[in-house]
Amino acid sequence: MNVLQKVVVVLMVVLAGGATVSFAQTDTSVTGRASLGPASEKRIADTVILTKKQKDSILRANHNPRKATRRSAILPGWGQAYNREYWKIPVVYGVLAIPTVAYIYNQNYYKKTKFAFEARLKEQNGDSSDVALIDPELSGLGLGSLQNYRNSFRRDRDYSILWFLLAWGLQVVDATVFGHLRQFNISSDLSMQVHPQFNPVNKMPSLSLSLNLREPARKAKTLAR
Repeated sequence: MNVLQKVVVVLMVVLAGGATVSFAQTDTSVTGRASLGPASEKRIADTVILTKKQKDSILRANHNPRKATRRSAILPGWGQAYNREYWKIPVVYGVLAIPTVAYIYNQNYYKKTKFAFEARLKEQNGDSSDVALIDPELSGLGLGSLQNYRNSFRRDRDYSILWFLLAWGLQVVDATVFGHLRQFNISSDLSMQVHPQFNPVNKMPSLSLSLNLREPARKAKTLAR
């Protein structure tokens, strides 16, 4: 056997071995896919990559308005945060800050005018020991004026407490209402159609109006196992 024949024999052996390896790999891949079985294929099919819209739908379906109510009742703005309406939190605290500042202002001047009124009343009875302690802003006022200012500041202080409670209650109502509205989903293809009809009772033509809305979102099922 010459050199050329030896080279031809070696090439045939190499080609035959490569074909055997390729056939074995193909057979292994087919066998591997077949070994998955229906259960494995079902698990792969159930594993879904969620888009942002699908995640929002799941969050909306799992949203509980009662949690928003309880949280806003405990801490102002907590219910709005649960509803993902973060822009309302500074608004809530801004509204609550108004009666809070009013309460501090009126309570401060109520104490001053009350003390000044009592000091002037003692002065009329011959005891002027507290007159020097009267606030300089109120030193020039008489007994009647001090009494009127005292009553006015006390009334405004009580009103500020009522306004604070009202503002707190309104933010609870806001969290509750928008917590329920978060579950109410209107279809993006909202449509209204008008159809002509014939009324057989009075034998007159009529119109029918139909408005298509999407049903409220239900509890989402588990998409991945």
